Amino acid sequence: MNIKTFDERLKLGNGDYDRLVNSRKPEGIDDKKAYIIGTGLAGLSAAGFLVKDAKMDPKNIVFLEKDDVAGGALDGHYLADMGYVARGGREMGHHFEVLWDLFSVIPSREDPDMSILDYLYYTNLDDPNYSNCRITKNQGERYDNGKFNLSKDVIKEIVQLVLTPDDKLQGVSVEEILSDEFIASDFWTYYRTMFAFENWHSALELKLYINRFIHHVGGLPNLSALQFTRYDQYESIVVPMMDWLKDMGVETKYNYNVEDIEFDITSSKKVATKIVASDSKTGEDKSIDLTENDLVFVTTGSLVESSSYGDNETAPSLDIDTEESFRLWKNIAKKSDDFGRPEVFTSDIDKSNWESATVTVKSEKIADYIQKITKRSPYTGKVVTGGIVTALDSSWLMSWTINRQGQYIDQPEDEFAVWVYALFTDKEGDYIKKPMKECTGEEISKEWLYHLGVPADEIEELVKETSSVPVFMPFITAQFMPRSFGDRPYVVPKNAVNFAFLGQFVETLDDPGRDTVFTTEYSGRCAMEAVYVLTGVEKKVPEVFASRYDVRYMLDAASILNDGEKPDLDLPLGAKAIIGKKIEGTEIEEMLKEYNLI
Repeated sequence: MNIKTFDERLKLGNGDYDRLVNSRKPEGIDDKKAYIIGTGLAGLSAAGFLVKDAKMDPKNIVFLEKDDVAGGALDGHYLADMGYVARGGREMGHHFEVLWDLFSVIPSREDPDMSILDYLYYTNLDDPNYSNCRITKNQGERYDNGKFNLSKDVIKEIVQLVLTPDDKLQGVSVEEILSDEFIASDFWTYYRTMFAFENWHSALELKLYINRFIHHVGGLPNLSALQFTRYDQYESIVVPMMDWLKDMGVETKYNYNVEDIEFDITSSKKVATKIVASDSKTGEDKSIDLTENDLVFVTTGSLVESSSYGDNETAPSLDIDTEESFRLWKNIAKKSDDFGRPEVFTSDIDKSNWESATVTVKSEKIADYIQKITKRSPYTGKVVTGGIVTALDSSWLMSWTINRQGQYIDQPEDEFAVWVYALFTDKEGDYIKKPMKECTGEEISKEWLYHLGVPADEIEELVKETSSVPVFMPFITAQFMPRSFGDRPYVVPKNAVNFAFLGQFVETLDDPGRDTVFTTEYSGRCAMEAVYVLTGVEKKVPEVFASRYDVRYMLDAASILNDGEKPDLDLPLGAKAIIGKKIEGTEIEEMLKEYNLI
């Protein structure tokens, strides 16, 4: 069976036969050069697949990066006199087949004798991820019971959403088609806080998420489905990827501001002819003329575009230059309807923003409050929270997490880093009577301590043992805005000869698209598709893990959504008897019994 794609040049497959074979060098690859705009994970992955599978000479690969550091959204570093800061963090799952393919050949930073994949695998095998408290209420008291607690009606809503065709969900928000009971459910609290969904975000994206991770639904309440790197993902992923590429000869040009791409577009082909660029510091022209042998991989936009930083005493600036944001994609989109519609995602900051803060803590007393909730000490170097802990009684809908400490290489042993984020930046806090986006780092720390369960008369003293760097991100969930087909360009647009689009604002080439944005795997998948199509790699790209087509996962999910209880089906007594008789003694009956559905 051929798995459908939107471009006949792309072949999808599954299993070891397609995965383990070593690719042959594509014809003409020695004559090609590659320019990769952006050094986020998608750009890094494109370079990786060009070397690994397209057999391109690394010296023919050039990164053009507008900032002075690589990594895109996978950042994390120490700011002198301020503390640690990471704008975000990404969970990973067992079935990120594209990334694991690439990470299996790149030496890890922690142990160069092991690949990134090896080290990740054994880190999580020896220290499995698990949450002892997913939701708190009443200032630090555990609220969740490890179940979904869904009514029969809400379960029907979820099933109906999964069964709705994609085209029926174009431009539709979650709150338009799902009930108030669903919005108030524990299921939605788990989902919206883990993946940063808002009520006004795309119902299509929610459907894709449920389908994509149907095999992980049982791990949602306790976060046992997740895997995390040993250190911050900049340290454990970006640094070793950049080192591996640099050692082989890949060149990186920093402070390289790409403003536009020129194209020659006809009815039969689209060719990128020029990269229009300048030095972001001096303004010097850095444009590059292109031939059909010059491949261009364009990151259309970043989740952390136009981020603004505060510090312990200062709130982040809210003065966002929306004209400059996503300027490259906006300029490209004017050239063809096939290049997407960026305004769908970038025109409403009020609905696409949230804020995070990295809190550096030097206090064993604060650690005691954390241990009361997590049942784990933050000083062991092992799993602490196991993912986010959400304060359900927070007006900001605040969540916080402590990954394995030290989270950063060379981090002092008496410090630990806490990542805090909240979805409602415009709401007044419960301890700090201000919207989060107007708060200093110290004020955010106070609000976090309050929801940690620290008594009000201790907060002002304990906050002195913290330092917080807040970051306001106006477009961090822009990719979730309700959309229609065509709003995102295909990774390789129709008739494109020498260019491709990368990142979280592109459409993959599987038909229908089944992967999910806001994941590291999406960055890897679009890069793999782009490289394979443009260079003619003969191997097949692994399809999205097909759990939605596996009856075992579907039955298991149905049972878990009902918290393991046998469902009470609304069927006439006679119909139940007839169905029972039909399946009696069959494998269908055995499977339904195995998953406690009858």
